[in-house]
Amino acid sequence: MAKVVKTNAMRILDQLKVTYLHFQYEGKEENVDGTLVSRKNNRDHTLGHKTLVTKSTTNDLFVFVIPLTKELDLKKAAKAVGQKKIEMLPHKDLLKYTGYIKGGCSPIGMKKKYETVIEMSSEDRKDIIISGGKRGHIIEMSIENLLSVIDGKLADVCK
Repeated sequence: MAKVVKTNAMRILDQLKVTYLHFQYEGKEENVDGTLVSRKNNRDHTLGHKTLVTKSTTNDLFVFVIPLTKELDLKKAAKAVGQKKIEMLPHKDLLKYTGYIKGGCSPIGMKKKYETVIEMSSEDRKDIIISGGKRGHIIEMSIENLLSVIDGKLADVCK
């Protein structure tokens, strides 16, 4: 039996005794299609979520977890975190601030604890799928547990 490689996000969930499912996929490429990854792992692709990192005009960072099929509305997102304006954090800065790279960014286990918002429409789902914190790894867990682990909140932030 192949040994399961634990990511930092998985170690945090284990330490907190949070139940989750872990799946692996070929994750060498930067632009991995999350919908395809879900299907290859026999998971409902509509559970898939992406983690987006933004910055405000005062350089504060904010994290948004939204369904793969949706687009972040920067105006709604700014309002949700009490800012006038936010913009996407450049990919080149992702590792520096989060400890993660594009295609492997998880809302769990970032270098610092940033205010994190999950798209309100995701509340209807029992479970969601997020990055496991490394390309090639995804985690499926309950939205309640994710909100608790990241100390997150729900808001309408998508177009």
